[in-house]
Amino acid sequence: MTVPLKLLLVGYGKMGRLVEELAPGHGCEVAGRIDVGMDDWLVPADVAVDFSTAEALRANFSRYVDRKLPVVIGTTGWAEHAAELRGRAEGAGLGVVASANFSIGVNLFQMIVAEAARLLQAHEQYGAWIHEAHHATKRDAPSGTALLLRDAMVEAGYRRPIDMSSTRAGAIPGIHTVGFDGPSDTIELTHTARDRRGFAAGALLAARWIHGRRGWFTMKDVLGGGSMPNA
Repeated sequence: MTVPLKLLLVGYGKMGRLVEELAPGHGCEVAGRIDVGMDDWLVPADVAVDFSTAEALRANFSRYVDRKLPVVIGTTGWAEHAAELRGRAEGAGLGVVASANFSIGVNLFQMIVAEAARLLQAHEQYGAWIHEAHHATKRDAPSGTALLLRDAMVEAGYRRPIDMSSTRAGAIPGIHTVGFDGPSDTIELTHTARDRRGFAAGALLAARWIHGRRGWFTMKDVLGGGSMPNA
């Protein structure tokens, strides 16, 4: 019988609870939880799944390094510290999957957007924009996913300005639209999340994938197979 992967949930809000709910169906079990009033840092675990906050991540990260505990990071809003954390992970030989969005659909959408940007770069009459909408309690704006989409467009060769805007209202799980507008027509690509289950399922996929690996990865690596585990 296959032994379940033991997870340490760091941040026990909506996403943490959803990861716990879906874990058994992905060959995982929750060994411990970290949140206000919960302190299971000493429990044995195979992988941490961090959906805490940007402020908490740096302190949490020291524990991952000390324990050499692989981690899946779904927290957003910490881009300014990315180089520092990546350097610490590489120095410690730590396995990390970091993504602003773990949805398989969103990551495939990112690839589609990159190809569209590559094609439209040659046609100067088209200007580009990204608009994202999320629930009223989401803190960072623009979203981490919107920034990923922008970066994918730039990496694909799109060199003109990309206007970015955000909406925060109600309980919207997440809508991202990338548009290209010219004198005679408009092209729009949109991804709409119906609920958060896709994000949680992707995080669990990443947790199973990073176990036994060392290095800094994204969901693109997870979906593409990436490297083999280091000995």
